[in-house]
Amino acid sequence: MHISITHLPYASKLEMRDIGAIQLIVVHCTELPSLQIARQFGEQAPYPSGTGNSGHYYIDRDGSTQEYVPIDRIAHHTRGWNPKSIGIELINLGRYPNWLDSRSQQMTEPYPPAQIEALVELIADLRRRCAALTDIAGHEDLDLTEVPASDDANLVVRRKRDPGPMFPWAEVIARCGLRRRMAAQLP
Repeated sequence: MHISITHLPYASKLEMRDIGAIQLIVVHCTELPSLQIARQFGEQAPYPSGTGNSGHYYIDRDGSTQEYVPIDRIAHHTRGWNPKSIGIELINLGRYPNWLDSRSQQMTEPYPPAQIEALVELIADLRRRCAALTDIAGHEDLDLTEVPASDDANLVVRRKRDPGPMFPWAEVIARCGLRRRMAAQLP
């Protein structure tokens, strides 16, 4: 598997960690149309530390994979779960561009076989490098926050729904050797 190293400009400012403590992979979808736009979002650094939100790895629809943050750094990808997890972002439209509109909550873009194959290969590589890695979850499994809908504040929608209903969980679990976990099941 080939991984392009394209670290974010602030990657060296992210907190260091022992990769032996990594227990969880969190699968995301970017909810953006392209890797280029995902990169633009990842390069934004709104925090006082000069860092921003990003996964560790990004996998495009054709299976090409980029490392934005080295795994010995804590990336900001899932509230409350970052210190012991690796974030993997799959390029996928999700609910783009109306993420929180109550009328646009369907996620209909399938994940191409090349993208899923690259994900499974990346997970196998990470399992070789991270001895404590035993679990996998979707962002939707860990962030259950509901927020007011952007089109009607009287309605609520899930803040995060990725990777969503089109993600082939059964195939990925069968092939990766990790256990799928939900927020209530993790320490």
